[in-house]
Amino acid sequence: MALTKNKKNDVVAEVSQLIGDSKLTVVAKYQGTTVKAIQALRKEGKTNGTKVVVVKNRLVIKAIESNETLKGVDVSALTGQLLYAFNDKDEVAPAQILDRFAKNNPSIQFVGAITADGQFMSADNVKALATLPSKNELIAQVVAALLSPVHDVTNALSGNLHALLDGVGDKATA
Repeated sequence: MALTKNKKNDVVAEVSQLIGDSKLTVVAKYQGTTVKAIQALRKEGKTNGTKVVVVKNRLVIKAIESNETLKGVDVSALTGQLLYAFNDKDEVAPAQILDRFAKNNPSIQFVGAITADGQFMSADNVKALATLPSKNELIAQVVAALLSPVHDVTNALSGNLHALLDGVGDKATA
């Protein structure tokens, strides 16, 4: 069913807002993917704040051109049946969601990504980005590294205390 001009303008405005707010917009081909699989991808994306949409490329190009920051983005790769994944909180999340999903659905293939500062990343760069840990995982790794010396000291003190108590217990029974 064809969209009216007003509906198209609404879609362009919504996509422009999503692209403008997104830290990274990942673009992927989905030809051959079932509707049920795309619905599952959308549901999985919601778990970490990633919004996955299928929009006509022409409307996405209009949305990009209406955004001051993104006006100069190379849109030549936006051809064919594409889906777009947006996330306004995490740069890595959209790439990870699509990469994880593509392992079970080989019909999903990266085309590239549009960064918040108006750069177009290649598909290889997006795949490399998808292998990075998420923001929360990085924070957890830093906290674990910072707590490691504390745990080492408490374990050492605990071990000495146990040895002292064992020694006192041996003297008391002797």
